[in-house]
Amino acid sequence: MNPIESLKELGLTLPKASSPGGSYVSVNIRREVAYLAIQFPIMNDKYLFQGRLGDQLTTDEGYNAMELCALNVLAQIHEKVGFENIIGLNHIDAYFQSGTDWDDSPIVVNGASDLFLKVLGEQGTHSRAIFGVDKLPRNFSVGLTSSFTVKEGTRI
Repeated sequence: MNPIESLKELGLTLPKASSPGGSYVSVNIRREVAYLAIQFPIMNDKYLFQGRLGDQLTTDEGYNAMELCALNVLAQIHEKVGFENIIGLNHIDAYFQSGTDWDDSPIVVNGASDLFLKVLGEQGTHSRAIFGVDKLPRNFSVGLTSSFTVKEGTRI
C-alpha cells in the first residue's frame, strides 16, 4: 500500500507544504539522506496548538499537534522528494515547550511516531530524541525535524 492510500484509510489528508520562514530550504538532500527543516503544527497556513503543554494544552492535544507536525513532514516529502524515492525514515528530533510540572513528552511524541509507522509501514521505523525547550517560534507547543534515506540520485 502506498502512503497516500494509507492516509486515506486513516481519514487524513496531507496539508499544503509550508514555505521556509527564513534563509533556508525545507528539504535538503546530501547524497542519499534527505534532511527536513523543523515542521510545526500548521494546517494550510493556519497556526494551531500554540501554548505550553500542561498549561494551555493537554497531553492529548500535544499528541494531535505532533501528529500534525508529522503530516507536514510527509507533505514536504510528497511535494519535494516523492514517496517513491523514499527508502525509509531514519531519525526524528521532537521539540516541545511545557509547564514546569508536565512530564508526558514520550506520549506526545508518539503522535508522530505512530503516524509514521501507520503511513509508511516498515519504512517508518526510526530512532528519536526529545527536547524540552523554553520557547518555540510563534508559541508553537511542538516542532519536529527528521531525516530520510532516499534512493541514490534523488534530487529536489
